[in-house]
Amino acid sequence: MILEFFTDPVLRAPTWGCILMCIASSLMGVLIFLRKKSLLSESLSHATYPGACLGIALFGFLEEWTFVAVLIGAFFSSLLGLKAIQKLEKSRVSPDAALTLVLATFLGLGILITSAFQTAKKTQMLLFGQAATMSDMHIWIYGSLAMAVVLFLCLTFRPLQASLFDPQFSKSAKIPVEPLEKILFWLLLLSLIVGIRSVGVILMSGMVIAPAVAARQFSDRLQTVLVLAALFGAFSGLLGNMLSVYANLPTGPAIVLIGTAFSLLSLLFAPKRGLLFRLYRIWAFRLRCLEENLLKTLWKKRTLSTPSWAAKIALWSLQKEGWVGPLRTLTPDGMKKAAAIVRLHRLWELYLTEELGVQIEKVHRTAEEMEHIITPEMEERLTKLLENPKHDPHQQPIPEKYI
Repeated sequence: MILEFFTDPVLRAPTWGCILMCIASSLMGVLIFLRKKSLLSESLSHATYPGACLGIALFGFLEEWTFVAVLIGAFFSSLLGLKAIQKLEKSRVSPDAALTLVLATFLGLGILITSAFQTAKKTQMLLFGQAATMSDMHIWIYGSLAMAVVLFLCLTFRPLQASLFDPQFSKSAKIPVEPLEKILFWLLLLSLIVGIRSVGVILMSGMVIAPAVAARQFSDRLQTVLVLAALFGAFSGLLGNMLSVYANLPTGPAIVLIGTAFSLLSLLFAPKRGLLFRLYRIWAFRLRCLEENLLKTLWKKRTLSTPSWAAKIALWSLQKEGWVGPLRTLTPDGMKKAAAIVRLHRLWELYLTEELGVQIEKVHRTAEEMEHIITPEMEERLTKLLENPKHDPHQQPIPEKYI
């Protein structure tokens, strides 16, 4: 039962802790993703490693205080990594190079500390997390972090939105962009540091970015993206714990795999941005263009040569719409539709020659493309601009508009 994961003394801490951690990291991930600094979370998560390893090496004998030592060490280590990135970027090093250099350097430093103090077994949980051994104390820690992130977003939403999408306006409106960015980075650091316990250094950046990527596919509104990212993150934490229990898998990797699955499914099936729907819209548009070209051909020539397979599909669709009869001849409605397409083609040719000064021999190809996308509003404006013309540049009659 799902309810057991929230009430069972053994399961509730990992479940609640991971859900709250995923909500906090997902919300911060949206802001980082929209700023196009996704690699920053990867670099900073790796930058926590040497500090966390040093905390275990120095205070590992204090079992009750090990987690606190890890948090403090990881915080100062990641803060040092952030300062190093900023210094490198100011010294004309490209952002990608700076991020990659810090990532590799700090990870190598962490491995060096682990080898020097011979704490490989104790620090292994830092790499991939150890959510199964969480206690109720972790619920309060993750809950406080999630509450802080949500409160920050609620209190600074409008300034944050302005700084994200219109930096110039933010400066002119004297919005305190720099303090907001500092708070944002501090919360990001805290999210990454606290998330080490559940997901680990290696995988934490995936948990920051994956829900944001999934949410972005469904909306263009920041509020909606934030809410969806939080939901995707929460479900990743819950389903990751369930998968860990029922399939006997490590919790941290299972959470990240669920989050990645949400991202992949969103990239494929989101109604507006999903790859499959985009391919369908492309196919539908090309089919419509082919149908309209066939209607023009039948309107001009009254006959049609042996059609290809694509043309046969288009003809079948035209017959279904009632524009083409059984003998591949235009119906009365088909004649009106075809005449409307020819009208748009010839109006556009006339517009190009008379208003833009394009040579007559160069207008046909452009008109062949534009006739499929001219809206009724554009047609009305063209008609008024050209004073309801009767002939195109080739002196061919322009069909009247059917009402």
